[in-house]
Amino acid sequence: MFEDRADAGRQLANALRRYRGEDVVVLALPRGGVAVAAEVAKILGAQLDLLIVRKVGVPYRLELAMGAVLDGSHPIKVRNEDVIHSHGISEEEFQSECAEQLKEIERRRALYFGNRIPIYIASRTVILVDDGIATGATARVAILGLRQRKPRKIIIAVPVGASETMEAIRHEVDEVVCLEEPEALEAIGFHYGDFPQLTDEEVIEILKLSQPRQ
Repeated sequence: MFEDRADAGRQLANALRRYRGEDVVVLALPRGGVAVAAEVAKILGAQLDLLIVRKVGVPYRLELAMGAVLDGSHPIKVRNEDVIHSHGISEEEFQSECAEQLKEIERRRALYFGNRIPIYIASRTVILVDDGIATGATARVAILGLRQRKPRKIIIAVPVGASETMEAIRHEVDEVVCLEEPEALEAIGFHYGDFPQLTDEEVIEILKLSQPRQ
């Protein structure tokens, strides 16, 4: 059990201390991952940036991921075929939900970044941080997007993740650091004492205080 996202970030950073002093970039998956990643970046002395990915939820049950999308010149989509088939989702419904999430990504990018250029990550070690991983759809699309930017190494670091999902992700990245891996992950928030949704304003404030160097 973690007190809150900041506590989880400090514990996660302790498990990553061997990377302190190396050429590392910490990338947060907003919104929740930003508060965790900020602590990791601070303790490791690393730069902090965002990777904006959106879960594509099942219509009328948006918390259940049927996929995820990541923005870019060629948007990347990851499908959770089991969920799509079990809930009878049509291709039109899937693509419609993807389009809505891509609009939200564009809004957040403009809001969070303004005119700031994302940190250069080619040939560098990237630590991708979120506050937890359940189905892994968001993480998988983030990994695909990261590989296009050619980092030297990709590390997934989360306080808590479903054991089956984390085992699958280990085959897709260079390293996984996960502090808690329950076999049955009912909800990420159950592993935190305090787990409110972060607002856009809080994300912007965290980024401002972190003052990543360009």
